[in-house]
Amino acid sequence: MNRAALFVLADGRFPAGGHAHSGGAEPAVAAGRIKDADSLEDFCRGRLHTTGLVAAALAAAAAAGHDPLELDEAADARTSVQALRITARKLGRQMMRAARATWPSAELEQLAAARPQGAHQPVVLGLAARSAGLAPMDAAYAAAYETVSGPATATVRLLSLDPFDATAVLARMAPDLDRTAATAATTAQRIAEEGIGVLPAASAPLLDITAQQHAAWPVRLFAS
Repeated sequence: MNRAALFVLADGRFPAGGHAHSGGAEPAVAAGRIKDADSLEDFCRGRLHTTGLVAAALAAAAAAGHDPLELDEAADARTSVQALRITARKLGRQMMRAARATWPSAELEQLAAARPQGAHQPVVLGLAARSAGLAPMDAAYAAAYETVSGPATATVRLLSLDPFDATAVLARMAPDLDRTAATAATTAQRIAEEGIGVLPAASAPLLDITAQQHAAWPVRLFAS
C-alpha cells in the first residue's frame, strides 16, 4: 500500500481547487459566527460531524470499490441546496483533472466519461485514493481533514487570524477526525450487506442556507 500517497492527496497544495473555497467560513465570518479561534473551532466541529462525516463516508465507499455512479447519486441526494451541488461538482471536476494526471486509472477515466459535468468531489477523491493504492480509511481521513482545514485556512485570510492559532484548532480536533474517519470507513464496509442507504445523511441547515445566500453575493473573496 502506497501510504505516502495520502500526504500528496491531503496536501493543501494538491491542485484540486480547494484553495478558492471557504467551506462556508466566509458567510459565517460576515455574520459574526466566526470571530476568533474558539468560534472557528466550534464551526469546524459542527461541519466535521455533519457534512464532513457524509463526505468521508462517500470517499471511503468509493475507495472500497463501490459503484461511483451510484455513490454520486447518493451524494446528490444528500446535498440539499443547488449552490452546494454546483460547488461539489465543480470541485469534483478539478479533483478529477488532478487525479487523472497524478494517478491515472481506467476507473477514473470511466467516471470522467460518465460525468463530464463533474461528479461530487468526495466520490472523485475516494476514487483517486483507490487509484493511488490507498485504503478506504485513508480516503476517509483525507475527506474529513479537508472539511475542516479549508475553513481554517480561509479564516486566516478573512479575519487575519494568526495561522498558529488556526493550526492549533486543527490539532485539537485530531481525536474527532480519528473518530469520524473510523465511523466513515466502517459505514462503507456495511454497504455490501445493507445497501447504499446505510451511508450517513447528516445535515447542517445553516450551512445550506448561508451557502445559497453566499452564491448570490455580488462581491466575495471565495467561490463558496
